Amino acid sequence: MTGQAAQQQGSQSTPQTDPGVVVRAAGAADVEAAAVLFRGYLDFYEVEVQDPDAPRAFLAERIAKDESMVLLADAPGHGTVGFAQVYRAFSSLSLTTAWILNDLYVAPSGRRTGAGRALLREVLRRAREAGVSGVQLETAYDNTVAQGLYEAEGFVREQFHVYFHDLGAGTSAGA
Repeated sequence: MTGQAAQQQGSQSTPQTDPGVVVRAAGAADVEAAAVLFRGYLDFYEVEVQDPDAPRAFLAERIAKDESMVLLADAPGHGTVGFAQVYRAFSSLSLTTAWILNDLYVAPSGRRTGAGRALLREVLRRAREAGVSGVQLETAYDNTVAQGLYEAEGFVREQFHVYFHDLGAGTSAGA
């Protein structure tokens, strides 16, 4: 997302397909709510966090520096139940900007409310609006519920292997 698009998005609320779920961009005032969901996400993936404040600090820095787009999903009767975090990237193969949907999480209390689908659709809507070439994501092999959602929304499993070399450089979350 361009800096201009990030500024224009502000903390606008956009109703989704489920008229009850509202997705909004997180700002500095939303860091605590986003951090609670982010900790739930880290727990879901069994990431051991040494410093309990690290998830909040990480999100606060991303938001303050406009390094990622963080979206929050509000479901009636459930409150803020989901979040997504998107990073800008570049595609050398298409010579364009792409987005990486790095994090998508819905708290157990908000599941089956449509919050996950609303977050995903809002990421795609904003990506189209920003003119990016595509949105990439990855999930665990055994996360079949998420895989079903992604495929139902038009994501296609690619034939590339993802490799990672852990350098352990100063991460308190083990990422």
